[in-house]
Amino acid sequence: MTTTDVSRVAAYREVTDRNGRVYRVGESDIDIMGRKRKWMVILPWIGMMGISSAEYAFASAEDTLHEAHSWSSGSIYWMMTAWVFCQAAVAFPAGRLRESGRLPARWAMMLGSAGTLLGYLSLAFAPHVALAFIGFGVFSGMGAGMVYATCVNMVGKWYPERRGGKTGFVNGGFAYGSVPFVFIFHGYMDGSNFRWVLVACGLFLAAMVAVAGFYFRDPPKNWWPAAIDPLNPPDDPRARRSLEKNPPAVKQYSPLEAWQTGRVALMWFCLACTSGVNIFGIAFQVDIGEDAGFAAGIVATAMSLKAIVNGTGRGVIGWLSDLYGRKQCLLYVCAILGLAQFGIIWSAEIKNLPLFLIFSAISGFGGGAIFPMFAALTADYFGENNNATNYGMVYSSKLVSGLGAGMGAVVVGAWGYNGAFTLAGCISLFAGIVALFLHPPGRTKGKHVTPNPRPLGEG
Repeated sequence: MTTTDVSRVAAYREVTDRNGRVYRVGESDIDIMGRKRKWMVILPWIGMMGISSAEYAFASAEDTLHEAHSWSSGSIYWMMTAWVFCQAAVAFPAGRLRESGRLPARWAMMLGSAGTLLGYLSLAFAPHVALAFIGFGVFSGMGAGMVYATCVNMVGKWYPERRGGKTGFVNGGFAYGSVPFVFIFHGYMDGSNFRWVLVACGLFLAAMVAVAGFYFRDPPKNWWPAAIDPLNPPDDPRARRSLEKNPPAVKQYSPLEAWQTGRVALMWFCLACTSGVNIFGIAFQVDIGEDAGFAAGIVATAMSLKAIVNGTGRGVIGWLSDLYGRKQCLLYVCAILGLAQFGIIWSAEIKNLPLFLIFSAISGFGGGAIFPMFAALTADYFGENNNATNYGMVYSSKLVSGLGAGMGAVVVGAWGYNGAFTLAGCISLFAGIVALFLHPPGRTKGKHVTPNPRPLGEG
């Protein structure tokens, strides 16, 4: 019997909680797709690693691209800004297509794979910087946006009862997947070998995305794990605590309904601020380290450490948010990210390498941890059925925060590194103050409740 046959005959029923939310129960992950749902964590994680180097390792390739193509540093930083802009811009429309069924997850990943390859080919062979802007900034950015949105939302659909740790783990692939490429681009690639290095990297990473995406599959709308009772506190202590700290959305909000609650706008603003600080740090971590007199190899190590902690921090904070609550962890993350910027300034001024590495790592932790918090928080507040679209609205804030690289270059030119990093720290702290006003729609403020105490009926 094929996987399709299994999903057709699997028995399920729909139950309704006191808020009117419908849960589809009775089908296991194996019933639906013929394999354990853990594969919808592993495969998205691989897909995220395949697109990570385009953002997190790009700054390490800046010197070589400048030398090989005679592109100005400003043009290269704005190219990264274009990539981030297009990655964020595609999130909402791709989410709409995904939720409507017109863009299956597998095809979204295939398009992302093609964009990844085209981006690296453009960096290798573009005869003019304008073509690199189109190939890398636009097409690679859009491809990465499709992969990112598909992977992050996929895991949230398959783990609705404890999505924090799983979402954080998958999200982490977007950072530490770039670690080897930081060393390759900064320490090995040069004007004599850059073309074949970029082509080889592009082929390898595009293959990662395509192979992982080939096995993607969404669960049915309203699906809930068969082993977890959505109407009563679950026996599993991990799931019970996660649902107590992060109750499911009271209903499945449409994008318009989600926007009308006012929470999307608050999330959008907070993510724009913190993501902009993160992107600024990625772009100028190498520069401030070299300006402080640290050796190039040490600076590359600091950047790699930042990427490792950035990725690992996403999984750790996701796990902690299941235990202590998504909003509480988000507030701590905003404070950590902001204070770390002042630590980087101080350690660079006194030329203390150990402190520079420590604060770089702390900044990486904070900069990475914000993303799974908002991804999971969106599903917590508005439900899973339209999460690709709803999170697409929130994630579109990177349309603004992507200016962290290009505008960062302007601020550094005007105020120097101290002024720019001080501004970044203050922006992150202010985002934490704004996040205090986040509250799940449809629930009494400050009150934790049992997820769905009793049924009112069954469908």
